[in-house]
Amino acid sequence: MYHIIPDIHGQADKLDDALAQLGWRKSTAGWQGPSPAQRIMFLGDFIDRGPENRRVLETVRSLMDSGKAEAVMGNHEFNAIHFHTEVDGKPLRERSRKNIGQHQSFLEEFPINSSEAREAIKWMMTLPLFVENQQFRAVHACWYSPAIDLLRSELAGSRLTDEMLQRPSWQDGDIWEALQCVTSGVEFELPTGYSFFDKSGYERHHIRMGWWLYGAKTWKEVARSVPDASNLPDGEIPSSAAKFVYKDTKPVFFGHYWLTGTPAIEAPYALCLDYSAGKDGPLVAYRFDPQQSANDVRNIFRPVTDLNHGRG
Repeated sequence: MYHIIPDIHGQADKLDDALAQLGWRKSTAGWQGPSPAQRIMFLGDFIDRGPENRRVLETVRSLMDSGKAEAVMGNHEFNAIHFHTEVDGKPLRERSRKNIGQHQSFLEEFPINSSEAREAIKWMMTLPLFVENQQFRAVHACWYSPAIDLLRSELAGSRLTDEMLQRPSWQDGDIWEALQCVTSGVEFELPTGYSFFDKSGYERHHIRMGWWLYGAKTWKEVARSVPDASNLPDGEIPSSAAKFVYKDTKPVFFGHYWLTGTPAIEAPYALCLDYSAGKDGPLVAYRFDPQQSANDVRNIFRPVTDLNHGRG
């Protein structure tokens, strides 16, 4: 039995409320779930956006340390590792105005080069990029088998290593592309003349592909994380996108895509759980029961908490 929880983004109150509503309690004896067999799978993106990164990390880590939870790395942890790691005196992720802005709430609690930041980054390095057990798969942004297989073969335990980060050619080649795929998803460049502004007000010329949407072919059908799809062209996306579509029958759970509206199952065996909890959306959880069908709508919760609009 698993409770699957996606992107929290520093929203500690939403996490606390979600855990309480799911039946989790912490006592002097440690964390206890609604049943002895209950576990949690976190889908990454614990940090940035919200105001309480530290408290989110403390809660997640205490659940993991007690053996009650597992987690995968999100793109915000991946980016933070590179932002705070320097090689030859230069950070692996540019400390540009845009990147600092995206990372600001974390930096306010974990300043660059502070012991607290170093310790948090060290912990992030322990997170696997994906998890697969007998029941389901978990990844932050995209399950694309060639990328997964490459990372399995090249990275011990499917984790980043300090040695890899120190390589001069680290951000080149197939491994880097595979890492971008599983942590940030698949993107396609829009035709000339088209763009849109994302939730943070930045102009974008690429769309995030809804790789789980079997049968979707047009830009408007496939695109996710686009506030207003009317800004997109009417034609079909490149035929090369077809190879990324998830056609397996093993359930896969993921976050990342800032969905809105009523939580829904959009595909039989792939489920996005990110409904914009990092801003004003609810933190949605999924109760996975291996005895039930993966595409049974009875398995999905209503939003379990929404700080701005009360509890769901």
